[in-house]
Formats: sequence, structure tokens, C-alpha cells
Amino acid sequence: MEIGISTPALLFPAISLLLLAYTNRFLTTGQLIRSISRQAREQETGELRGQIANLKTRLELTKWMQFFGVVSMLLCTVSMFSLFLQFHDIGKKIFGLSLITMCISLCISLWEVYISSNALNLELKDLDKKCK
Repeated sequence: MEIGISTPALLFPAISLLLLAYTNRFLTTGQLIRSISRQAREQETGELRGQIANLKTRLELTKWMQFFGVVSMLLCTVSMFSLFLQFHDIGKKIFGLSLITMCISLCISLWEVYISSNALNLELKDLDKKCK
């Protein structure tokens, strides 16, 4: 299969949007951590331990999502450069690596969404109990 220099370029908008979404998730997690930190200083409670562990996991996953997203973009750029220099075999292989790293990033993102939705469901259960 022959690919041109424009094929890896197709990933740039997608990768850019993903990195923006990942940054937003990172900022939201940071805000939650700061909020829980203030809450913990005001009142000592053991209920926050589960939330803290969850947020640590989410922060770590977000870091790796961003890492693999950036690596994907770098590999995409190197692929385009290789294709520009007429190194088609190397360019195709690097583009394949770029796709693999993007898939890894998306899988980690899916895992992080799963964890955060479970945390929200636990909050809703607690809220439901308090309202009854």
C-alpha cells in the first residue's frame, strides 16, 4: 500500500482535538483535587480516602493519555518528514507506530472515563441515600 505525505497529515486535527480534550480532563481533575484538599483541611473525614485514591489514578491515567497522544503526533510528524524525503518504507512504519500509540492513548482515555463514571455513580448513591 502506498501512502502519501498527506495521509499522516490527516491525523493532526484529530490528535490536536484529543490533546485539547485530555488537557480539559487534566484541568478538571486538578480542580477536583484542589476542592477535596480544601475540604480535607476544613473537616477531617475518612470518606475522602476513596476519592483521593480515585483522583490519583485518574491523574496518572491522564498523564499517560497525554504522553501517548503527544508521541503519536511526534511520530506522525516524523512519518511525514520521512515520506517527504522519499523514505516510503520507513515513513509507513513510523505512521503505523503513530496509529498504535494513538490507539494506546484512546484505550487509556476509555479506562479513565470508566473510572470517573464509577466515581460519579458512587457520589450519586451517597446523594440518593442522604435525600431519602
